Amino acid sequence: MRYLMTFSYDGTNFNGYQKQKNERTVQQEIENVLSKIFNTNITISASGRTDSKVHAINQKAHFDCLKKMNLNSLTKAMNSLLPNDIYVKKINHVKQDFHARYNVVSKEYEYLINLKKYNPLQRNYVYQYNRSLNIELIKKASLLFEGTHNFKTFTKTTSEPKDYVRTINKITITYSNGILKLIFNGNGFLRYMVRNIVGTLISVGEEKTSINEIPEMFEKQNRVYACKTAHPEGLYLKNVFYK
Repeated sequence: MRYLMTFSYDGTNFNGYQKQKNERTVQQEIENVLSKIFNTNITISASGRTDSKVHAINQKAHFDCLKKMNLNSLTKAMNSLLPNDIYVKKINHVKQDFHARYNVVSKEYEYLINLKKYNPLQRNYVYQYNRSLNIELIKKASLLFEGTHNFKTFTKTTSEPKDYVRTINKITITYSNGILKLIFNGNGFLRYMVRNIVGTLISVGEEKTSINEIPEMFEKQNRVYACKTAHPEGLYLKNVFYK
């Protein structure tokens, strides 16, 4: 029987989502709890991984287990055993051929930037930029990232996926109460891709990088031509969409 979980987590004290030896990770914490509840080793498969200090509002992961359990009871049992920086929102049964990663149609990431005074209460959840940016320039520059492109320039240097081509359907930018919010909706994202794009958009907003330089960044297909990576604490995996 295959189960699909929707869960959120505060990434502050995790060394990322993916299981790593001798490190605290989201995957390991959840697998430990599921294995205890079902009294057998359980492995989960997520829609994708998040890096250290990156948060998730609606992450998805599936797992298989021959034992049947009431879904509400399972959700309550998990939340009673999980640490307080992970919360399971719901669990559903899905078809056996469903895959939390490979059946994804699109994902949504959100990045938050504080343009006002430093706020220590936000430091783990909103990037504390704490000065003004040219938001209109950022909005204009963001349009160049929409559509289908080779995003090799905007991924991690050591990352070597089979394909660097991704489609960003829409980048929505809003500003309210001192917080600049950027929402990215796309069919998939490379490692550090959102943070590298945000870093470049910040540089444009600082008027250090010209909008005209962005097409050249794509053409170079080399990380050194993009701007610095934005901090992880402002990034959230917001939603994962399936057919």
